Amino acid sequence: MQATMLTPSRHAMLTALNVRWLRQALTLLDRLDDASYATAPSTLATHRAGAHMRHILEFYQCFLDGLVSSHIDYDARRRNGALERSREAAADAIRSIIHTLESSPELRGERIVWVRVEDAGAHSIRECFMESSVSRELQMLSSHTIHHFALIAVALRLHGVELDAEFGVAPSTLRYLASRAGEAA
Repeated sequence: MQATMLTPSRHAMLTALNVRWLRQALTLLDRLDDASYATAPSTLATHRAGAHMRHILEFYQCFLDGLVSSHIDYDARRRNGALERSREAAADAIRSIIHTLESSPELRGERIVWVRVEDAGAHSIRECFMESSVSRELQMLSSHTIHHFALIAVALRLHGVELDAEFGVAPSTLRYLASRAGEAA
């Protein structure tokens, strides 16, 4: 009798991927000092690692808040300044988000959710929510997080912080680079 392997659901895999990024963020926070986290390098005046981290975390919070009603509004971010100034506040938020991602009953099955169109009010969009799914939003959060990790990496490197070469690089890019290295060998 051949054993069949149970494959995790798409959203379970995507949840685990997002938790992986958030744990990576916790590791990063442990390695930083307050100045490199909360201040911008002189050559990138508006790019503070802490501001990007706050932005990432508030997207996760909007996603989780919206799961209950099935209506997600990423424009409803709280813009909590403490998350961008305090590594401790950011770490606490990350741990809370990880806990919710790992334990939320809303993430145990696939379902349709409605996502508010970005800046819908400013454009007078009448149908301001569009159909999506939990898995699609988890994929978006993963991509969004990696994108902002790349910006964090630039800011921190300009502060002289050494980072793992893979921090902020998309998994598909890492696979591509690995295949190119394999071809060259």
